Amino acid sequence: MKKVRMIAQGRVQGVGFRWGVFSLAQEIGGITGRVWNRDDGTVEILAQSEDPSLMAKFIQEIRKGPTPFSKVTYLDVTMSNFESYSDFKISN
Repeated sequence: MKKVRMIAQGRVQGVGFRWGVFSLAQEIGGITGRVWNRDDGTVEILAQSEDPSLMAKFIQEIRKGPTPFSKVTYLDVTMSNFESYSDFKISN
């Protein structure tokens, strides 16, 4: 299981970014985790997948910006160890 923690910076709040990340996870399939806004204006994503190629595609699409109005200027991606999720949800 590959698990990553991502922090997205840029125009990522107020532009449907979390919904875009959620939709992207559903579209790709095989990705579970959580996404939420942080108080500092960034968005945090915890994602996991059994398939490294699906995870690579997910990360690549997030770097591009999952919605037309979002603009990711920096994406910090680190391997992580968090509880396993059976679905993908938007958290508050």
